[in-house]
Amino acid sequence: MAEISRVSVVQGSTKLRRIVVKLGTNVIMRPDGKVALGLLCGLVEQIASLRTQGIEVLMVSSGAVGLGMERLGLTRRPTVVAQVQACAAIGQSRLMALYDDAFDRLGCPIAQVLLTEDDFRDSDRHANLRATLDALLTLSVIPIVNENDTVSTAELDRPAELPQRERIFGDNDKLSALLAKHIGADLLVMLSDVDGLFDRNPSEPNAKMLHGVEEIDERILALAQGGNGRGRGGMISKLESARIVVRANKPVIIANGRTPQVLERIVAGETVGTRFAPAPMLQEVLR
Repeated sequence: MAEISRVSVVQGSTKLRRIVVKLGTNVIMRPDGKVALGLLCGLVEQIASLRTQGIEVLMVSSGAVGLGMERLGLTRRPTVVAQVQACAAIGQSRLMALYDDAFDRLGCPIAQVLLTEDDFRDSDRHANLRATLDALLTLSVIPIVNENDTVSTAELDRPAELPQRERIFGDNDKLSALLAKHIGADLLVMLSDVDGLFDRNPSEPNAKMLHGVEEIDERILALAQGGNGRGRGGMISKLESARIVVRANKPVIIANGRTPQVLERIVAGETVGTRFAPAPMLQEVLR
């Protein structure tokens, strides 16, 4: 396990051009199941600010199922896949309405992009996706990406055994990683309700956060805790997703979405959250 303190993976000779920001359900929703509207609008303002600085931003946003449950007055997540899909369909329109209103107040147009596994599996569909996203970014539009839960159950049912063909992604952490890899992003930022990766259970008094990790090996994966709250991921999902991006020679940051000005501080090079980067990149920064 390699841990580097006080290392920024966003500073250096190359200016950030394009980043992917993933917002987890526990950032979008409050513990009581209501929308964390103030926090959401604050993050929207930061993303709009980055866009005015010339940084292209793609978002991957969870929260559709939670918003659908709220609209239907449900206090527990349904166990029937079709009912979860119904919640996702209801919540997705609410989620986009929230984003559209918040970004419109700041003069930023957005676009909804719903994907399935075949958009990454099929070469023609993948090429079309890349072309569309590039066109949106050229037009200064912020794409907001999610899995198309109403037709794809890969994220919703999460069976214990894989079907005949291997699943490409099963949650928005993995989706954000694949998006960052295939769209040529310079950085992936995954925001959740945790500060980063700790060397032991964060509830323990002597737990310390790792500020920089150059290799996501088995010892790093063993530090992960299980999923919590309304989200489908958890630290293990984030680490597995981060490994995809790091192996593509791009950095990843896992941070708390409730940290004040978290995105602006990350882009400014401050040590926020846990940074994952391939060893050559860390060595270049250290020189």
